[in-house]
Amino acid sequence: QVQLVESGGGLVEAGGSLKLTCAVSGSIFSIKMMGWYRQAPGKERELVATITSSGNTNYVDSLKGRFTISRDNSKKMLYLQMNSLKPEDAAVYYCHAEYTGLTGWGKQTATMTSWGQGTQVTVSS
Repeated sequence: QVQLVESGGGLVEAGGSLKLTCAVSGSIFSIKMMGWYRQAPGKERELVATITSSGNTNYVDSLKGRFTISRDNSKKMLYLQMNSLKPEDAAVYYCHAEYTGLTGWGKQTATMTSWGQGTQVTVSS
């Protein structure tokens, strides 16, 4: 069982910063692509940024320069530094991971994906 647990959300004033953290645990052989997504009330879940195991990043154009995604492979952690926050950034932020697991016999599984439960980010104007 692989779990992704986000933390770091909260209430911040417009212009402020927050750093989100996602901790991955469970029987994992390797973590491939990781990403942050967000979903505002009444809207579809949307991509924020992704990062490969080697550190290559990809951002939604509108967030470039304000958000920074990073990861610590040794700690199985994913981060999202959010600066100059705007009221429209308010949403539930979700962590996503593509990984291969370990079976009880120590074999590598096929690639699987998992989502965290989300962390709320609220930005006051």
